[in-house]
Amino acid sequence: MTVVPPDTARPDPTQRPRVLVLFGGRSSEHAVSCITAAGVLNAIDRDKYEVIPVGIAKNGQWVQASGDPSEWSLRSATLPEVAASDESLVLAASGASQDLASTELMVTATEQMPRSLGGIDVVVPLLHGPFGEDGTLQGLLEMADIRYVGAGVLASAVGMDKHYMKVVFAAAGLTVGPYEVLTDRQWANDQDGCLERAAALGFPSFVKPARAGSSMGITRVASKSELAAAIETARGFDPKVLVEAGIEGREIEVAVLQGRGTGEPRTSLPGEIAVQPGEHDWYDFEAKYVDGAAAELSCPADLPPTASEQVRALAAAAFDAVGAEGLSRVDFFYTPSGDLIINEINTMPGFTPISMYPQMWAKSGLTYTELIDELIELALSRKTGLR
Repeated sequence: MTVVPPDTARPDPTQRPRVLVLFGGRSSEHAVSCITAAGVLNAIDRDKYEVIPVGIAKNGQWVQASGDPSEWSLRSATLPEVAASDESLVLAASGASQDLASTELMVTATEQMPRSLGGIDVVVPLLHGPFGEDGTLQGLLEMADIRYVGAGVLASAVGMDKHYMKVVFAAAGLTVGPYEVLTDRQWANDQDGCLERAAALGFPSFVKPARAGSSMGITRVASKSELAAAIETARGFDPKVLVEAGIEGREIEVAVLQGRGTGEPRTSLPGEIAVQPGEHDWYDFEAKYVDGAAAELSCPADLPPTASEQVRALAAAAFDAVGAEGLSRVDFFYTPSGDLIINEINTMPGFTPISMYPQMWAKSGLTYTELIDELIELALSRKTGLR
Protein backbone atom coordinates (compact mmCIF):
# COMPACT_ATOMS: atom_id res chain seq x y z
CA MET A 1 0.00 0.00 0.00
CA THR A 2 1.37 3.42 -0.99
CA VAL A 3 0.18 6.35 1.07
CA VAL A 4 1.28 9.99 1.15
CA PRO A 5 0.15 12.19 4.06
CA PRO A 6 -3.26 13.67 3.21
CA ASP A 7 -4.75 16.69 4.90
CA THR A 8 -6.59 16.17 8.17
CA ALA A 9 -9.54 18.54 7.71
CA ARG A 10 -12.97 17.22 8.65
CA PRO A 11 -15.24 16.02 5.84
CA ASP A 12 -17.44 18.51 4.00
CA PRO A 13 -20.48 18.98 6.29
CA THR A 14 -22.76 19.18 3.24
CA GLN A 15 -21.91 15.58 2.34
CA ARG A 16 -22.54 12.37 4.23
CA PRO A 17 -19.30 11.12 5.80
CA ARG A 18 -18.14 7.91 4.14
CA VAL A 19 -17.75 5.30 6.86
CA LEU A 20 -15.74 2.14 6.23
CA VAL A 21 -17.06 -0.63 8.52
CA LEU A 22 -14.20 -3.12 8.83
CA PHE A 23 -14.64 -6.62 10.24
CA GLY A 24 -13.46 -10.23 10.10
CA GLY A 25 -9.70 -10.46 10.47
CA ARG A 26 -6.98 -13.02 11.00
CA SER A 27 -7.54 -13.80 14.69
CA SER A 28 -9.47 -16.61 16.35
CA GLU A 29 -12.22 -14.04 16.99
CA HIS A 30 -13.01 -13.68 13.28
CA ALA A 31 -16.61 -14.87 13.67
CA VAL A 32 -17.22 -12.67 16.71
CA SER A 33 -16.10 -9.67 14.65
CA CYS A 34 -18.58 -10.60 11.90
CA ILE A 35 -21.40 -10.91 14.44
CA THR A 36 -20.49 -7.48 15.82
CA ALA A 37 -20.55 -6.05 12.29
CA ALA A 38 -24.07 -7.45 11.77
CA GLY A 39 -25.30 -5.40 14.70
CA VAL A 40 -23.59 -2.20 13.58
CA LEU A 41 -24.65 -2.53 9.93
CA ASN A 42 -28.24 -3.03 11.06
CA ALA A 43 -28.31 -0.01 13.37
CA ILE A 44 -26.05 2.65 11.79
CA ASP A 45 -27.89 5.73 10.50
CA ARG A 46 -27.61 5.37 6.72
CA ASP A 47 -29.34 8.69 6.18
CA LYS A 48 -26.44 10.36 7.98
CA TYR A 49 -23.56 8.14 6.81
CA GLU A 50 -22.58 6.44 3.58
CA VAL A 51 -21.54 2.98 4.70
CA ILE A 52 -18.85 0.92 2.96
CA PRO A 53 -18.63 -2.61 4.41
CA VAL A 54 -15.21 -4.23 4.08
CA GLY A 55 -14.25 -7.67 5.32
CA ILE A 56 -10.83 -9.09 6.11
CA ALA A 57 -10.57 -12.77 5.22
CA LYS A 58 -8.69 -15.15 7.48
CA ASN A 59 -5.72 -14.96 5.12
CA GLY A 60 -5.53 -11.18 5.68
CA GLN A 61 -7.05 -10.14 2.33
CA TRP A 62 -9.30 -7.06 2.36
CA VAL A 63 -12.43 -7.64 0.25
CA GLN A 64 -15.71 -5.95 -0.61
CA ALA A 65 -18.38 -7.30 1.72
CA SER A 66 -22.14 -7.46 1.74
CA GLY A 67 -23.90 -4.70 3.63
CA ASP A 68 -26.77 -7.05 4.51
CA PRO A 69 -26.56 -7.63 8.28
CA SER A 70 -28.13 -11.08 7.95
CA GLU A 71 -25.03 -12.23 6.03
CA TRP A 72 -22.91 -11.75 9.15
CA SER A 73 -25.26 -12.69 11.97
CA LEU A 74 -25.09 -15.94 13.89
CA ARG A 75 -27.13 -18.42 11.89
CA SER A 76 -27.95 -21.62 13.80
CA ALA A 77 -24.64 -23.44 14.44
CA THR A 78 -22.82 -21.84 11.48
CA LEU A 79 -20.35 -19.11 12.36
CA PRO A 80 -20.08 -16.32 9.76
CA GLU A 81 -16.84 -15.94 7.84
CA VAL A 82 -15.41 -13.48 5.31
CA ALA A 83 -14.38 -15.39 2.19
CA ALA A 84 -11.29 -14.59 0.14
CA SER A 85 -11.85 -13.09 -3.32
CA ASP A 86 -10.21 -12.63 -6.70
CA GLU A 87 -10.32 -8.88 -6.02
CA SER A 88 -8.51 -7.14 -3.18
CA LEU A 89 -9.00 -3.74 -1.60
CA VAL A 90 -6.18 -1.33 -0.77
CA LEU A 91 -5.99 2.20 0.61
CA ALA A 92 -4.25 4.82 -1.50
CA ALA A 93 -3.73 8.58 -1.43
CA SER A 94 -6.15 10.31 -3.81
CA GLY A 95 -4.84 13.87 -3.84
CA ALA A 96 -8.36 15.11 -3.12
CA SER A 97 -9.12 18.67 -2.12
CA GLN A 98 -9.22 19.86 1.48
CA ASP A 99 -12.99 19.42 1.76
CA LEU A 100 -13.08 15.80 0.67
CA ALA A 101 -11.76 12.51 1.93
CA SER A 102 -8.17 12.25 0.74
CA THR A 103 -7.65 8.52 1.05
CA GLU A 104 -9.34 6.30 -1.51
CA LEU A 105 -10.39 2.70 -1.34
CA MET A 106 -9.10 0.94 -4.46
CA VAL A 107 -10.05 -2.40 -5.98
CA THR A 108 -7.20 -4.40 -7.50
CA ALA A 109 -7.15 -7.70 -9.37
CA THR A 110 -4.68 -9.60 -11.51
CA GLU A 111 -4.43 -8.24 -15.07
CA GLN A 112 -6.99 -5.50 -14.37
CA MET A 113 -6.64 -1.76 -13.95
CA PRO A 114 -7.25 -0.64 -10.36
CA ARG A 115 -10.56 1.15 -9.84
CA SER A 116 -11.65 3.47 -7.07
CA LEU A 117 -14.56 3.01 -4.68
CA GLY A 118 -14.17 6.62 -3.57
CA GLY A 119 -12.73 8.41 -0.56
CA ILE A 120 -12.93 7.28 3.07
CA ASP A 121 -13.57 9.71 5.93
CA VAL A 122 -13.47 7.38 8.92
CA VAL A 123 -13.01 3.68 9.69
CA VAL A 124 -15.07 1.75 12.24
CA PRO A 125 -12.73 -1.18 13.04
CA LEU A 126 -14.87 -3.96 14.52
CA LEU A 127 -11.95 -6.37 14.75
CA HIS A 128 -11.29 -8.43 17.86
CA GLY A 129 -8.01 -10.00 18.89
CA PRO A 130 -4.53 -9.88 17.30
CA PHE A 131 -4.07 -8.16 13.92
CA GLY A 132 -6.95 -5.80 14.60
CA GLU A 133 -7.48 -4.91 18.23
CA ASP A 134 -3.83 -4.98 19.29
CA GLY A 135 -2.50 -1.78 17.69
CA THR A 136 -1.42 -3.29 14.38
CA LEU A 137 -4.42 -2.03 12.41
CA GLN A 138 -4.38 1.25 14.32
CA GLY A 139 -0.77 1.79 13.26
CA LEU A 140 -1.72 1.19 9.61
CA LEU A 141 -4.53 3.74 9.81
CA GLU A 142 -2.30 6.27 11.58
CA MET A 143 0.32 5.94 8.84
CA ALA A 144 -2.40 6.51 6.25
CA ASP A 145 -3.78 9.52 8.19
CA ILE A 146 -7.26 8.00 8.34
CA ARG A 147 -9.49 8.72 11.30
CA TYR A 148 -10.88 5.68 13.10
CA VAL A 149 -13.10 4.75 16.01
CA GLY A 150 -11.49 3.56 19.22
CA ALA A 151 -8.15 3.37 20.97
CA GLY A 152 -4.83 4.28 19.38
CA VAL A 153 -1.73 2.16 18.89
CA LEU A 154 -0.33 1.96 22.43
CA ALA A 155 -3.67 1.72 24.23
CA SER A 156 -4.79 -1.03 21.87
CA ALA A 157 -1.57 -2.98 22.40
CA VAL A 158 -1.68 -2.65 26.19
CA GLY A 159 -5.38 -3.48 26.28
CA MET A 160 -4.77 -6.64 24.23
CA ASP A 161 -1.92 -7.99 26.35
CA LYS A 162 -3.32 -9.03 29.73
CA HIS A 163 0.18 -9.13 31.22
CA TYR A 164 1.19 -5.56 30.43
CA MET A 165 -2.35 -4.39 31.10
CA LYS A 166 -1.94 -5.53 34.71
CA VAL A 167 1.49 -3.88 34.95
CA VAL A 168 0.01 -0.55 33.81
CA PHE A 169 -2.99 -0.86 36.13
CA ALA A 170 -0.79 -1.61 39.14
CA ALA A 171 1.44 1.37 38.29
CA ALA A 172 -1.68 3.56 38.22
CA GLY A 173 -2.67 2.42 41.70
CA LEU A 174 -5.45 0.04 40.69
CA THR A 175 -5.74 -3.27 42.56
CA VAL A 176 -5.07 -6.36 40.44
CA GLY A 177 -5.41 -10.01 41.46
CA PRO A 178 -2.51 -12.48 41.82
CA TYR A 179 -1.21 -13.88 38.53
CA GLU A 180 1.71 -15.56 36.79
CA VAL A 181 2.98 -15.10 33.22
CA LEU A 182 4.37 -18.14 31.38
CA THR A 183 6.36 -17.22 28.30
CA ASP A 184 7.11 -19.55 25.40
CA ARG A 185 10.79 -19.76 26.40
CA GLN A 186 9.98 -20.52 30.03
CA TRP A 187 7.57 -23.29 29.07
CA ALA A 188 10.10 -24.80 26.65
CA ASN A 189 12.95 -24.74 29.19
CA ASP A 190 11.27 -25.39 32.54
CA GLN A 191 7.77 -26.80 32.44
CA ASP A 192 7.98 -28.08 36.02
CA GLY A 193 8.93 -24.63 37.26
CA CYS A 194 6.05 -23.07 35.31
CA LEU A 195 3.61 -25.57 36.80
CA GLU A 196 4.90 -24.91 40.32
CA ARG A 197 4.47 -21.14 39.91
CA ALA A 198 0.97 -21.59 38.52
CA ALA A 199 -0.05 -24.05 41.25
CA ALA A 200 1.15 -21.64 43.95
CA LEU A 201 -1.76 -19.36 43.02
CA GLY A 202 -4.18 -21.94 44.40
CA PHE A 203 -7.38 -23.32 42.91
CA PRO A 204 -9.62 -22.69 41.18
CA SER A 205 -7.53 -20.67 38.78
CA PHE A 206 -7.99 -19.50 35.20
CA VAL A 207 -5.47 -20.21 32.46
CA LYS A 208 -5.70 -17.78 29.52
CA PRO A 209 -3.93 -16.81 26.32
CA ALA A 210 -2.29 -13.48 27.18
CA ARG A 211 -3.44 -11.86 23.93
CA ALA A 212 -6.86 -13.20 23.03
CA GLY A 213 -10.45 -12.38 23.88
CA SER A 214 -14.05 -13.58 23.74
CA SER A 215 -13.08 -16.27 26.28
CA MET A 216 -11.13 -18.12 23.57
CA GLY A 217 -8.68 -20.69 24.94
CA ILE A 218 -9.57 -20.08 28.60
CA THR A 219 -9.81 -22.99 31.03
CA ARG A 220 -11.05 -23.01 34.61
CA VAL A 221 -8.63 -25.25 36.49
CA ALA A 222 -9.61 -27.06 39.69
CA SER A 223 -6.36 -28.91 40.50
CA LYS A 224 -2.67 -29.06 39.64
CA SER A 225 -3.25 -32.16 37.52
CA GLU A 226 -5.30 -30.06 35.07
CA LEU A 227 -2.75 -27.28 34.63
CA ALA A 228 -0.54 -28.69 31.88
CA ALA A 229 -3.47 -29.45 29.57
CA ALA A 230 -4.98 -26.02 30.24
CA ILE A 231 -1.68 -24.31 29.43
CA GLU A 232 -1.38 -26.22 26.17
CA THR A 233 -4.95 -25.20 25.29
CA ALA A 234 -4.08 -21.54 25.88
CA ARG A 235 -0.83 -21.92 23.92
CA GLY A 236 -2.93 -22.99 20.94
CA PHE A 237 -4.00 -19.34 20.77
CA ASP A 238 -0.90 -17.55 22.09
CA PRO A 239 2.58 -18.76 23.12
CA LYS A 240 2.37 -16.35 26.06
CA VAL A 241 0.03 -17.60 28.79
CA LEU A 242 -1.47 -15.91 31.84
CA VAL A 243 -2.56 -17.84 34.93
CA GLU A 244 -4.84 -15.94 37.30
CA ALA A 245 -5.90 -16.88 40.81
CA GLY A 246 -9.62 -17.40 41.16
CA ILE A 247 -11.23 -14.45 42.96
CA GLU A 248 -14.37 -14.79 45.02
CA GLY A 249 -16.56 -11.91 43.98
CA ARG A 250 -19.32 -10.62 41.78
CA GLU A 251 -18.44 -9.66 38.20
CA ILE A 252 -19.13 -5.95 37.74
CA GLU A 253 -18.64 -4.15 34.43
CA VAL A 254 -18.63 -0.48 33.43
CA ALA A 255 -18.90 0.91 29.91
CA VAL A 256 -16.63 3.91 29.29
CA LEU A 257 -17.06 6.48 26.52
CA GLN A 258 -14.48 9.13 25.70
CA GLY A 259 -15.43 12.66 26.71
CA ARG A 260 -16.10 15.32 24.13
CA GLY A 261 -13.22 17.69 23.49
CA THR A 262 -11.14 17.85 26.67
CA GLY A 263 -13.95 16.39 28.78
CA GLU A 264 -13.42 13.55 31.21
CA PRO A 265 -14.35 9.97 30.23
CA ARG A 266 -18.04 9.20 30.60
CA THR A 267 -19.14 6.07 32.44
CA SER A 268 -22.33 4.05 32.29
CA LEU A 269 -24.25 2.68 35.20
CA PRO A 270 -22.40 -0.42 36.41
CA GLY A 271 -23.73 -3.78 35.29
CA GLU A 272 -23.44 -7.25 36.73
CA ILE A 273 -23.09 -10.52 34.84
CA ALA A 274 -24.95 -13.46 36.34
CA VAL A 275 -24.34 -16.83 34.66
CA GLN A 276 -27.48 -18.90 35.03
CA PRO A 277 -27.15 -22.36 36.64
CA GLY A 278 -26.81 -25.08 34.05
CA GLU A 279 -24.16 -25.94 31.50
CA HIS A 280 -21.83 -22.98 32.13
CA ASP A 281 -19.62 -22.69 35.21
CA TRP A 282 -18.39 -19.28 34.10
CA TYR A 283 -18.92 -16.66 31.36
CA ASP A 284 -17.40 -18.61 28.46
CA PHE A 285 -17.73 -18.20 24.67
CA GLU A 286 -20.95 -20.21 24.46
CA ALA A 287 -22.55 -18.17 27.23
CA LYS A 288 -21.50 -14.89 25.55
CA TYR A 289 -22.50 -15.54 21.96
CA VAL A 290 -24.44 -18.79 21.49
CA ASP A 291 -26.65 -19.56 24.48
CA GLY A 292 -28.83 -16.47 24.86
CA ALA A 293 -30.28 -17.72 28.15
CA ALA A 294 -26.92 -18.52 29.77
CA ALA A 295 -26.22 -15.12 31.28
CA GLU A 296 -28.18 -12.14 32.47
CA LEU A 297 -27.12 -8.52 32.84
CA SER A 298 -28.41 -6.53 35.78
CA CYS A 299 -27.98 -2.80 35.20
CA PRO A 300 -27.69 -0.91 37.40
CA ALA A 301 -25.97 -3.55 39.49
CA ASP A 302 -27.24 -3.96 43.03
CA LEU A 303 -24.40 -2.14 44.76
CA PRO A 304 -24.20 0.29 47.67
CA PRO A 305 -24.16 3.88 46.31
CA THR A 306 -20.56 4.41 47.42
CA ALA A 307 -19.41 1.22 45.64
CA SER A 308 -21.29 2.21 42.49
CA GLU A 309 -19.59 5.60 42.45
CA GLN A 310 -16.22 4.04 43.19
CA VAL A 311 -16.37 1.43 40.42
CA ARG A 312 -17.29 4.10 37.87
CA ALA A 313 -14.37 6.27 39.00
CA LEU A 314 -12.01 3.29 38.81
CA ALA A 315 -13.25 2.45 35.31
CA ALA A 316 -12.48 5.99 34.15
CA ALA A 317 -9.06 5.76 35.82
CA ALA A 318 -8.35 2.50 33.98
CA PHE A 319 -9.41 4.11 30.68
CA ASP A 320 -6.96 6.95 31.29
CA ALA A 321 -4.21 4.62 32.58
CA VAL A 322 -3.87 2.88 29.21
CA GLY A 323 -4.56 6.08 27.24
CA ALA A 324 -7.77 4.71 25.70
CA GLU A 325 -9.95 6.65 23.27
CA GLY A 326 -13.45 6.13 21.94
CA LEU A 327 -14.78 3.22 23.97
CA SER A 328 -13.79 0.56 26.46
CA ARG A 329 -15.44 -1.88 28.81
CA VAL A 330 -13.75 -2.30 32.20
CA ASP A 331 -14.39 -5.43 34.28
CA PHE A 332 -14.04 -5.78 38.04
CA PHE A 333 -14.56 -8.26 40.86
CA TYR A 334 -16.54 -6.93 43.82
CA THR A 335 -15.51 -9.07 46.79
CA PRO A 336 -17.59 -9.97 49.84
CA SER A 337 -15.44 -7.57 51.88
CA GLY A 338 -16.37 -4.70 49.55
CA ASP A 339 -13.07 -4.47 47.65
CA LEU A 340 -12.95 -3.77 43.91
CA ILE A 341 -10.29 -5.71 42.00
CA ILE A 342 -9.83 -4.83 38.33
CA ASN A 343 -9.89 -7.81 35.97
CA GLU A 344 -9.32 -6.25 32.55
CA ILE A 345 -10.07 -3.50 30.06
CA ASN A 346 -11.40 -4.31 26.60
CA THR A 347 -10.73 -1.51 24.11
CA MET A 348 -13.00 -3.07 21.47
CA PRO A 349 -15.67 -4.84 23.50
CA GLY A 350 -18.37 -7.03 22.06
CA PHE A 351 -20.68 -4.63 20.27
CA THR A 352 -23.73 -6.59 19.18
CA PRO A 353 -27.10 -5.21 20.39
CA ILE A 354 -27.10 -7.86 23.15
CA SER A 355 -23.48 -7.30 24.18
CA MET A 356 -22.86 -5.87 27.61
CA TYR A 357 -21.27 -2.60 26.45
CA PRO A 358 -24.25 -1.36 24.38
CA GLN A 359 -26.70 -2.75 26.91
CA MET A 360 -25.16 -0.78 29.76
CA TRP A 361 -25.30 2.42 27.72
CA ALA A 362 -28.90 1.69 26.77
CA LYS A 363 -29.73 1.38 30.49
CA SER A 364 -27.85 4.66 30.98
CA GLY A 365 -29.92 6.52 28.36
CA LEU A 366 -27.96 6.11 25.12
CA THR A 367 -29.48 3.86 22.44
CA TYR A 368 -27.45 1.53 20.24
CA THR A 369 -27.82 3.77 17.18
CA GLU A 370 -27.00 6.89 19.22
CA LEU A 371 -23.92 5.15 20.61
CA ILE A 372 -22.65 4.28 17.12
CA ASP A 373 -23.25 7.87 16.04
CA GLU A 374 -21.40 9.25 19.07
CA LEU A 375 -18.38 7.02 18.44
CA ILE A 376 -18.17 8.09 14.79
CA GLU A 377 -18.48 11.75 15.77
CA LEU A 378 -15.70 11.35 18.32
CA ALA A 379 -13.47 9.78 15.66
CA LEU A 380 -14.23 12.49 13.10
CA SER A 381 -13.43 15.24 15.59
CA ARG A 382 -9.98 13.97 16.56
CA LYS A 383 -6.80 14.29 14.56
CA THR A 384 -4.53 11.46 13.53
CA GLY A 385 -0.90 11.28 14.60
CA LEU A 386 0.42 12.35 17.98
CA ARG A 387 -2.25 13.73 20.30
